[in-house]
Amino acid sequence: MIKKKICLLGSFSVGKTSLIKQFVHGIFSEKYLTTVGVKIDRKQVETAVGSALLLIWDLNGADRFQTIRSSYLAGSSGFLLVVDGTRPATLEVAVDIAENLDRTMGPLPRILLLNKWDLRDEWSMPEEQISKLRDMGWQVLKTSAKTGEQVEEAFRALTEAMLRKEGPER
Repeated sequence: MIKKKICLLGSFSVGKTSLIKQFVHGIFSEKYLTTVGVKIDRKQVETAVGSALLLIWDLNGADRFQTIRSSYLAGSSGFLLVVDGTRPATLEVAVDIAENLDRTMGPLPRILLLNKWDLRDEWSMPEEQISKLRDMGWQVLKTSAKTGEQVEEAFRALTEAMLRKEGPER
């Protein structure tokens, strides 16, 4: 079985833990518990290009890349960058984290998740900035940890990207 380590990164309270709970256990809780350090979950994912056992690292929120421990990122095959759709500043944090990841770890598969789509009436995401990121090749998905919308698709898409990057000689 191929194992792939992925990390969920982003600001505090963007929904990283809730996305993982929805993906791994199919549950959502309104209770907010801040992640201290790291929590690791596992789930096997089947895709059109193969399957992998994901080792999902839920890292505590960070408003700057420098606050993320490099030891937590070591060995990662891909990243989900999580943004709170109701808080535009969290997008800037995710972009900063991605740029620093590229500099320190090289280009690894990543997907930007615009989370809290169930609160879209409260969204204030600048569409022109999202369009610019898509034009630069970023994959962007609108997710809701609460309803489960596009959560499974996000983890599956990242798994496919990691398996494709690895190539047929896996």
